[in-house]
Amino acid sequence: MTNGNSVRVVAAGDHFILPSLISQAIGHELTCDVRELTLGWPLDPFGPVAEVTEASDAEDQLIEALAGARVLVTQMGPVTERVLDACPDLRLVVVCRGGPVNVNLDAAKRHDVRVCYAPGRNAAATAEFTVGLMLAALRRIPQAHDLLARQASWEGATYYTYEHSGLELEDLPVGLVGYGAVGSRVARVLCAFGARVMVFDPYVHGEIHGLRVTSLDELLRTSRVITLHARLTTETRGLIGARELALLPEGAVVVNAARGPLLDEEALCDALASGRLSAAALDTYVREPLPSASRLHALADRVVLTPHLGGASRAVAEKAARIAAAEVGRWARGEQLAHCLT
Repeated sequence: MTNGNSVRVVAAGDHFILPSLISQAIGHELTCDVRELTLGWPLDPFGPVAEVTEASDAEDQLIEALAGARVLVTQMGPVTERVLDACPDLRLVVVCRGGPVNVNLDAAKRHDVRVCYAPGRNAAATAEFTVGLMLAALRRIPQAHDLLARQASWEGATYYTYEHSGLELEDLPVGLVGYGAVGSRVARVLCAFGARVMVFDPYVHGEIHGLRVTSLDELLRTSRVITLHARLTTETRGLIGARELALLPEGAVVVNAARGPLLDEEALCDALASGRLSAAALDTYVREPLPSASRLHALADRVVLTPHLGGASRAVAEKAARIAAAEVGRWARGEQLAHCLT
């Protein structure tokens, strides 16, 4: 057991997971010395160095703050080998996100640093956002809003014609690629809408909401809408490409609020430009921020684009801080950690 009063914790938050949220949550677990630190968003969203991704570029700032600290709780802090080398007192890193992509896990193991994360903290928010994207794409809500609110044009009334009107979810065949924490919630919501939900996930067994299909090809051939919920792995990178998109029925819709590289963006643009697909709604991209040269910008009449906001809700920030603080409490009391990777 560790004496909480002797533990120095650095709460390296940002403008989403506020340092004060982390400090308050830790205060409910134990009494300790917490130093708050606000890190900016990364200038390079793919990481300050090759060894970590989606991290702040504030290695020097983090090293200075961690002097004498045994615990780091962070969202975007770059826990690189350099940081670990410079912080020999550090024993625990808790990342307030679904995966510690900003931590060099191999280096952490070599330095005997435990690394924990906060799984499931944004599952509800991302599921709700996914359904919102789907409705927006199906009913052309952003396009109609832009015409009326920004251009003072009533031309959006064109969507009130048979040729241009959208699809409703009731009785619509919707295919889910992946049935994890987010996908399962999306399935439940879609069932409540009355959609005909189909699921492809070879790793999930037991009862599901909807009809289980045995192959991705079968799902694609029978879905008017597909939404992606798979993890990004070597196996799933580029999972939906030109061949897969060609299997969808004419006029289908693609939704991706999971990970950008699951989907071949060039193939998607080709299918949208040709009219093979009627619409797409994307919150994640192969490259983030989305480059200004991306073909998706020229397809604004058929796509809904948002800047990776699926997991951005106040409840997510508060939940992440609580999950992280609970891990700090378990560590300080000498208990088994719930979400540890090293």
